[in-house]
Amino acid sequence: MPDRNDALELLDEWVDNDGLKKHMLAVEAAVRHYARLKGADEELWGLAGLLHDLDWEKHPEEHPLPGVEELRRRGYSEEVIHAILAHRSDHTGVEPDSELARVLIACDELSGLVVASCLVRPNGVDDLKPKSVVKKLKDRAFAAGVDRGEVQRGLELIGLDRNEHIANVIEGLRVQAEALGIRGEDLRY
Repeated sequence: MPDRNDALELLDEWVDNDGLKKHMLAVEAAVRHYARLKGADEELWGLAGLLHDLDWEKHPEEHPLPGVEELRRRGYSEEVIHAILAHRSDHTGVEPDSELARVLIACDELSGLVVASCLVRPNGVDDLKPKSVVKKLKDRAFAAGVDRGEVQRGLELIGLDRNEHIANVIEGLRVQAEALGIRGEDLRY
């Protein structure tokens, strides 16, 4: 099976938008954190997070089908493919009936909100607390592209308290803070 280096090369082939790449790296970091918490295969789960929006830029209307086709062609695990298909169950009909699929959905939109929250704070992710993210979640004008309904759906799918889930995502993102540009010292005011 392909590894993270293969996935990063594929990402560079398919995705030009730096913001989208950072989003995919953020989701990967959050999903990997959950894999560590649950004793799951961190590499496998990380690939699902990293590649979940592979075709969004090139094929937004068909997403995630063209990306999944490419992943199958390249020999990616059906577990990764299932999770990616399930994160767009409204389009694919594939339900999130695996733990990985549920975690991917739960981390997708929330990761974007957490990153946006970091970018408006002098210390970025360094001292970010769930209550700050909750405040931003309630402000629909903040990070307006974040689908609050999907954040709520993710919470329901994984069955965690909102603050606990937000804390987990924050912790996952801290691991990749430099790559995401969300460490306090990386931010310019």
